[in-house]
Amino acid sequence: MGAMSPRAVLRHETWTLEPDREPDAEPTTYVMQCAVDGETSPPSEDFAEPQNWVLKHCGLHPSHHTYRAARRQPHIRQGITRPWRTWRRT
Repeated sequence: MGAMSPRAVLRHETWTLEPDREPDAEPTTYVMQCAVDGETSPPSEDFAEPQNWVLKHCGLHPSHHTYRAARRQPHIRQGITRPWRTWRRT
């Protein structure tokens, strides 16, 4: 018999990915982006601040009705985007 060569041992494991909810985790931040001109609100941990930015922005630019909301967490580079729109109530 010849010399024995090292062999690799493979073990399949199940991994799970989830948001970091530990007390020392980085905070989730929210950003709104105008889909017309690409301008964005300042990031904030409070979603109300980006929403207020949208209302000011559409007031300054009455033809800008389409926005994207992004929820950013440290483990998600691009964030989760969701479309939003504005309109005037009559």
